[in-house]
Formats: sequence, C-alpha cells, structure tokens
Amino acid sequence: MTDSLVDQAVRRVRAHIRDHDLKVGDTLPGEGHFATELSVSRAVMREAFGALAALRLIDVGNGRKARVGAIDGSVMAASIDHAVATAQVTTTEVWDVRRTLELRTAALAAEHRSDQDVRVIADHARQMALHANDLDRLIGHDIAFHQAIARAGGNALFHQIVRSFEQLMRVAVPTAWDTRETEAQRDVVFRVHQDIAQAIADRAPTEAATLMDSHFDNAISDVFRGKAHSA
Repeated sequence: MTDSLVDQAVRRVRAHIRDHDLKVGDTLPGEGHFATELSVSRAVMREAFGALAALRLIDVGNGRKARVGAIDGSVMAASIDHAVATAQVTTTEVWDVRRTLELRTAALAAEHRSDQDVRVIADHARQMALHANDLDRLIGHDIAFHQAIARAGGNALFHQIVRSFEQLMRVAVPTAWDTRETEAQRDVVFRVHQDIAQAIADRAPTEAATLMDSHFDNAISDVFRGKAHSA
C-alpha cells in the first residue's frame, strides 16, 4: 500500500513540473503541500522526494526547497553498469550502441562546433599523447575527448548518453591499451584522435564520422583481444 502511495506521489510531483512548465532550477512546493493535496502523510512524500532525488529529477539540498533537476547521465550510467554486471547486456552490445552514437556525434560536432569546442577537443587529443606513460591521465583525456565531441554537437541527450559510458570506458580502455605494446601502435591511436579533432575543426562531418568508425574498429578489436590475453 505504501509503495502504491509513493508511486502516486512521484507521479503527482512529475505532473506538477509538467503542468507548471517548470525548468531546471525552479523551486517546487514543499512535501507538506503535496501531502495535503494527495491526502497522504509527510512520510510518503519524503519517500517520494527521495526517489525523485535519486533519479536526479529533483535536487534536494539541506535547508532549502527542492528544485527541478538537470538531466544527468550518471543515472543512465548506473543502469548500464548494472545491466552489464548482471549479464542482461554484454559489453559488445554496449560498444555497438556507443559506436552508433559516436559516429553521429562526430558528424554533428563537425557541423555545429564553436571555436572553443575545437580548442577543447584538440587539447584533449594532444594531452593523450603527452601522457602516454600515465594511464590514468591518458584515460581521463580520452573520456573527456569523446564527451567534448558529444557536447559540441549541440544535442544534450547525446551528450548525456555518451557520459553514461564513462565507467565502462575506465574498465575497457586499460584492457585495450595493454594490447598496444609498441610505440608505433600507440601512435596510431593518438593520430586518429588528432585526425578526428582536425576533421571537426575543418567542419567535415563525413570525414569525422568515417574516422570515428575506423577508431572503433581498432578499439573494439583491441578490447576483446585484451580479454582473450587475460583469459
């Protein structure tokens, strides 16, 4: 019964946001307001607010009213990580989705990037090469490179979905990197990132997507070759 009431309360808060055309950062009425409106206890509303906060749909801070939350890829990331950990989807399936998305984000970035986007994307590509012997920093710049491309494309949903792959990248990239045993093999990786950055700077969407496709061909083969080596 309580769960049913909480579900109703969650739906009511979400309906309030829609019906009042609230935007990110706008304040919501307090738990007491909704409790009275729905004829439920404050405990029910507290649980409903907690569920909405966990989903990042609202932002609940100490000492202030709840506010409408911003879209957050971390929720999606947790769901994907759970799905992989419980064998509901495979890493191969995730990488196939990621590949499809990132070909599109590369093309969109080439079409819509700002000069600032170009500088950020190119800098992450350079920093990867500069930190070839510091795996943690290299991975950080690799992740930031792909997220910056998604951001440059101007589609907020694409950006958040690409963000959701971050945790899996932190696992997969070291596996792939272990298979690149020579300096020449590593230089190929750095070069394709720099070439993608240049295609985006040149506003060449087809070239950017083609280069990203080639990058995924190599990256996926490296990931699964690395898994075979460790088996």
